[in-house]
Amino acid sequence: MKIKRMPSGAVKWAFLLIMVTVTLYPVLYALLGSFKTNQELTLGGGIFPEQWRVVNYIDAFTHGDFGKYTLNSVIVAFSVTLLALITSSLAGYVFARREFPGKKFVMGMYLAFMFISLGSVTLYPLYMLFNRFGWTQNLSAMILVMTGGQAANVFLVNGFIQSVPKELDEAAFIDGCSPFQVYRVIILPMIRPILAVVMLFSFRTAWNEYITPLIMSIGNSGLRTLTVAVVQLKYASNAAAEWHIMLAGASIALLPVLIIYSFTHKQFIAGLTAGAVKG
Repeated sequence: MKIKRMPSGAVKWAFLLIMVTVTLYPVLYALLGSFKTNQELTLGGGIFPEQWRVVNYIDAFTHGDFGKYTLNSVIVAFSVTLLALITSSLAGYVFARREFPGKKFVMGMYLAFMFISLGSVTLYPLYMLFNRFGWTQNLSAMILVMTGGQAANVFLVNGFIQSVPKELDEAAFIDGCSPFQVYRVIILPMIRPILAVVMLFSFRTAWNEYITPLIMSIGNSGLRTLTVAVVQLKYASNAAAEWHIMLAGASIALLPVLIIYSFTHKQFIAGLTAGAVKG
């Protein structure tokens, strides 16, 4: 008796359906749960709310002061993303196109710190350092720490720039362009796909980061980001009455990343595809 094999297409679609379900279910549960009452969340029940409570989002902004924390997250995430784009593109351009003493050593250090994670061990010394300069009273210290050295992004950009023909640089130099003009006029337009990858990764990491904003806002609770504010509700004295507010805040935190990806997904996929072929 012959055993019929399932068509490969059916296996592929079944696998994709399982992966999509596992990925989207927590997101849908959080979004739908943000419209439920706290009692309904605590007791469980169906995935859809019995009564849609938009007032949960109003309470999140009024009682939870999420408006201020959302603004802090927006400022931090966009600042970190902008600095990441500037530093990684400039450093990648210099490593790919310029020669200078100690270049191999510096690249080796960048490569080493991609595999050695010091984690939160360095946060306290950094906090004390910035505190002495008085930078912990605003968001500047948090932004600088979260920007970091951009080692992974530098290597991404460096590998992408190396695939750009050097003849374009030489032609621009003959026309009288300076190295910075070559970077601005020739290189930047050519590496837009990989910059989209850097932008999305940097924004997502900065927006979702928890430990660094928590440490940097110890002395000033007004500097908390949205992620920290949502988690802090869990440790409030009335935590049992705040689950619906926590899910509303978590849903608010999901939206910016989804919006950014919706505008950059084409460049993001192009950057990953080009990196896989050229890198």
